Amino acid sequence: MTSRTGYFTHPDCRKHEMGRGHPECPERLDAINDHLLYVGLLDHLSQQTAPLADLEVLELAHSKHHIASIDALNDALQQEITAGGKKYAQIDPDTAMNAHTWSAVRHATGAALAATDAVIAGELANAFCAIRPPGHHAEHDRAMGFCVINSVATAAKYALEHHGLSRVAIVDFDVHHGNGTQDIVSGDDRILLFSSFQHPFYPHSGADHNASNVVNMPLPAYTKGAVYRELVEANWLPRLEAFKPEMIFISAGFDAHKDDDLGQLGLVEADYAWITTKIKDIAKRHSGGRIVSCLEGGYNLNALARSVEAHVRVLADL
Repeated sequence: MTSRTGYFTHPDCRKHEMGRGHPECPERLDAINDHLLYVGLLDHLSQQTAPLADLEVLELAHSKHHIASIDALNDALQQEITAGGKKYAQIDPDTAMNAHTWSAVRHATGAALAATDAVIAGELANAFCAIRPPGHHAEHDRAMGFCVINSVATAAKYALEHHGLSRVAIVDFDVHHGNGTQDIVSGDDRILLFSSFQHPFYPHSGADHNASNVVNMPLPAYTKGAVYRELVEANWLPRLEAFKPEMIFISAGFDAHKDDDLGQLGLVEADYAWITTKIKDIAKRHSGGRIVSCLEGGYNLNALARSVEAHVRVLADL
């Protein structure tokens, strides 16, 4: 098996934007790419252009109604733009579409699926998907919280349904609860979901959930790395070890960083390197090293770029 780490992205992921001043902005991907190039890391990665996910494969995680409604909203928006009308279609108070959003979404999920194919085939050791919009708030039948389609949940289901795996894990360390992923995978014992998040905080869910395949870890504001690591050691790692996943997916949100104004947790780059190392160690023992990581949150551009570097360095053994 090759030891290279894949780096999946697509130009259309930079074209999606939701208006001036929105924190989930194209500059997020520019910051990551520029920083990885500056520190010399990008040249060590296998750079891949993400394909466009077929609408049918999105049904692994979402209802036909949800997919059709977003597709129809995109069609209506394109007609408005052609006629010189509005440039955005609002999905919820935080989430909008522009002319490129639907393509960006489908390429984001296409990145997660192509990375899954390549890692399972042994063409890559693991992969990081530099994609946007994020996905972990997108529920089975609803877009919300900057998210339209849940790329990680779709890829996890795809690994089970199309590649015949029996057990996969999802680790979500975004500052916000992965309510969409929970909604999609809850009760599916082939998938073990771990989600750490600030609580109480948007989307105000997760603290009282008790599905057997969901391990939520609500954290009070201002929780720092030392406490976070202790809780992961106690609450996550034994369950993950016992589950023996055949593949691990990561919802890699970096907005729990102490410098990120969208949350109030206190993680730093070393904490992201630490948890990535722990995940990678378990993947080596049980998953053939197979990991696919997808970008979720992270809105302070400098902190985001440095945190992704720390994460990818561990994935790539660099």
